[in-house]
Amino acid sequence: MTGIPLRIAIIGAGPAGLTLARILHLNGIAATVFEREAHALVRPQGGTLDLHVDSGQLALRRAGLEKEFLRIARYEDQGSRLYDKDGRLVLADDDDSGDRPEVDRSALRDILLASLPEGSVQWGRELREVHARPDGAYDLAFGADLLGPFDLVVGADGAWSRVRPLVSRYRPQYTGLTFIEFGIDDVDASHPELSKLVGRGKIGAEGDGRGMIVQRNANAHLRGYAIFRVPADWAERTFDFASPAAARARLMAEFEGWAPELVALIAASNDNIVARAIHALPIGHHWPNRVGVTLLGDAAHVMSPFGGEGVNAAMLDAAELARHLVEAGDWRQAVKLYEQEMFERVVEPATHAAEAAATELSHIGLELTLEHVRQHAQMRAVAG
Repeated sequence: MTGIPLRIAIIGAGPAGLTLARILHLNGIAATVFEREAHALVRPQGGTLDLHVDSGQLALRRAGLEKEFLRIARYEDQGSRLYDKDGRLVLADDDDSGDRPEVDRSALRDILLASLPEGSVQWGRELREVHARPDGAYDLAFGADLLGPFDLVVGADGAWSRVRPLVSRYRPQYTGLTFIEFGIDDVDASHPELSKLVGRGKIGAEGDGRGMIVQRNANAHLRGYAIFRVPADWAERTFDFASPAAARARLMAEFEGWAPELVALIAASNDNIVARAIHALPIGHHWPNRVGVTLLGDAAHVMSPFGGEGVNAAMLDAAELARHLVEAGDWRQAVKLYEQEMFERVVEPATHAAEAAATELSHIGLELTLEHVRQHAQMRAVAG
């Protein structure tokens, strides 16, 4: 990219937005990241992520963060176990030789933040509106403050993006699935029997029209998700989240009749119990190019979490947008080309995620999950 320096605003300091800022910085292009959270530690950043070689890991290589990635990568936590509701082990894949290591989302964010110049991220900036100027640039309204002008505004602000309405009228739709998230602290010391049950990686269990996924995170923490196919407002009507004890008891009651060792995972949980309704944009979501505005990650193509493609697709978006901006003579054409390629690239993972969400908790749900785990193990064996 040549000529007058491009004024870039990135909305959202998640993995995608920070990856874009980092790669641009490495190539001498400045960008400002605006994040609504007050600081990096204001809330937990979510669970563990598996980064794929040709997407998430590729983005970190382009960001010059391979060493930092290896420091936080947990290759030993790639295992997967599947149980039925009676606690019978249906399949165990404890192979740790794969190339999709787990990383904690908070650790990933930390290495990305540390790689940026001071002042690159402006905290406590909740975007209210984007205003188009007569000259083609944009101003950003944050509360009473109006900042700008910016030539390019990149929406990396997640499923409920404030930037998306500038290019698309679509909003994410409820998939029919709600996750109730819970966590267990210091599991190795406090609950060794549960630590052994989960092993190195994650477990899944299905039965009676409900499911459970529990993942090992760093620092002996387990993060679990109880899965239900229910109306969008079911959790709000059913659980008293203001009382963790009441929410925990209600969640345990939902798994009445399940094996005691599986219900014990909920009984041992801490007080951070929250509902997460799962939403997705339509497969093939796209928009006509608008000069000066684009989207990446969940803002562009939020999908169900099944398959683990979300963060990987988002970080690859960032890497590819940065590459086009660096290589192109005309940044407008660079953005247009990025969008065209991204629209095609995400169709396959979005399709798989949608199909998985549609069949989750069906009467053959356990059978389908077993097939998926076996296919994953076979692919890993072939790659090895």
